Amino acid sequence: MLDSLAVGGMENGVVNVINATRDQVRHTVVTMTGRGPLSERLPASVPIHCIGKRAGTDLGAVLRLGRLVRGLRPDVVHSRNWGAFDAVVAARLAGVRTVVHGEHGREAADPQGLDPRRNRLRRLLAPLVSRFVTVSLDLRRWLVITVGIPAHKVVTIHNGVDTARFSPADSSEAREALGLPIGATVIGTIGRLDPVKDQAGLIEAFSGLAESGSSPILAIVGEGPSRPALEEQILRRGLSQRVRLFGERRDVATALRAFDVFVLPSRAEGMSNTILEAMASGLPVVATDVGGNPELVEPETTGRLVPPGDPHALEAALRGYVADAYLRRSQGKAGRERVIQQFSLDRMAQAHAGLYGSLCRARQAGGR
Repeated sequence: MLDSLAVGGMENGVVNVINATRDQVRHTVVTMTGRGPLSERLPASVPIHCIGKRAGTDLGAVLRLGRLVRGLRPDVVHSRNWGAFDAVVAARLAGVRTVVHGEHGREAADPQGLDPRRNRLRRLLAPLVSRFVTVSLDLRRWLVITVGIPAHKVVTIHNGVDTARFSPADSSEAREALGLPIGATVIGTIGRLDPVKDQAGLIEAFSGLAESGSSPILAIVGEGPSRPALEEQILRRGLSQRVRLFGERRDVATALRAFDVFVLPSRAEGMSNTILEAMASGLPVVATDVGGNPELVEPETTGRLVPPGDPHALEAALRGYVADAYLRRSQGKAGRERVIQQFSLDRMAQAHAGLYGSLCRARQAGGR
C-alpha cells in the first residue's frame, strides 16, 4: 500500500520488488490517491485498487480501505511512507495480524524528521506494526533514536538495482539520443526539480567550472516546481549553451550512459535509487553527505561526498573528474562492483520475501 505509483524512487522500488518476487509472493497493490504511470510496469496479473483518498484526514478512505482489506484477506500488509500510514490502522481493524510499514525517506519540508505530531502518531501506532522497514541505516537510527520506535521492531533493507538494465555502455548512441556532443565531458544529475534536490546549488558550482576555462556540459534530467527558477538562473549565469534541462524521461538507463560523472546535490535523501543506478552504470558519483548517501558512496573509491549546500566544495569535487578520465573510469568500475556485491535487485527482493515469510511463520507459531 502506497500513496500512488507516480514516478519516484520509492515507487520504482516497489514495482521492482513485485516483479522480482512474483513466483514467491502473490501481490495486490493498493494506492491511496491514484494509479500513476509506474502502474504500466506491473503485469496484468497484479491487481491495482485505488482508494481515492482526499487530502488531509479522510475517514471515509480509511473505512473503504478496511472493507477492501477484509475482502482481500492478505497474509501481510506492507504500507509505504507517511502517505499510506492510514493502512496500518485499516489493516488491523480488518483483522490482518502481520503489518509492515516502510520508511523510505523524510519529508522535504521536514528533512530531519522532527515533526512532533507525526512522530507521536508513529509511536502510538508502533504496537500495531509487526516490523518497520527502513531503506538506510540513517533512517533506522532516526526511527529508533528520534522517533522512539523499539529497536527490535526496525530492520533495514537497502534499495537494489537491476545491474543488467543499468550497465556501462558506449556513450555515443545515448548522447545522440539526447543531442549531447560526443566528445564533451558530461556531468549529469537526475531527480525532481525541487529545492530539496538543490539543482540551483549544482548550477552555481558548475558556473565556477565554466568560468575557470574547462568546458564540460551539465545535463539535468527531471521535472518539477523549481524549473522556472533554474531556467532564470541559467540565463543569468550565461550558461544556456552549457547547461541542458531535459525534463522528465523514462529512459533513465540511456541518460546515465550519456554521462561521464553523476552528481546528486540534495539537501536531504533517504536511500537514493539513482545513485545506485549511476554506480551500476559505471559512473563515479559526487553526492552530498546526507541521509543514506554515505552508505553507498565510498569516498575516493567510488566517488566523493561533499557537505550539503556548499557549491564551492561541490565545484572542487567535480573539477577533479573533469580533468581526469582515468579517475572517472577507475572509480566508476569500483562503483559497479560495489553495487553487484551489495546492492543488487535480487538481494533486495529476496530480503523482502524472506521478511514476509519469517513474520508469517512467527505468527503461525504464536509470536508477533
